[in-house]
Amino acid sequence: MNDTRQVPRPTDAELAILRVLWDRGASTVRDVHEDLSRTQATGYTTVLKLLQIMTEKGLVVRDESQRAHVYEPRHSEQRTQRQLLGDLLDRAFGGSPAKLVMQALSGRKTSAEDLSAIREMLDQLEGEK
Repeated sequence: MNDTRQVPRPTDAELAILRVLWDRGASTVRDVHEDLSRTQATGYTTVLKLLQIMTEKGLVVRDESQRAHVYEPRHSEQRTQRQLLGDLLDRAFGGSPAKLVMQALSGRKTSAEDLSAIREMLDQLEGEK
């Protein structure tokens, strides 16, 4: 996807809904509500209202061809994460990827699997130069 337009920054509640949609794929309000209700108390009308707002913001698209409207994310999880990370990088770390990574790795225990994946990515990046 080469669309360079800025993706609207989702709120925490909107991100929770996006995570459901990324995991489940296109879903009805009821589907999203049921999934969210497993981990947090959320009202059906709250989920409906958030999905309506997210449609207006361009975070999700709504298929109105069926009786129950079906929602799906407009942008991929990766694209949304990259934008959020870019915003955080600029605002909190002065644009320094090294500062961000150092804080991320020092803030909590990192598994051997994650460290191995990070080393592999660093090796790939160094190989590109």
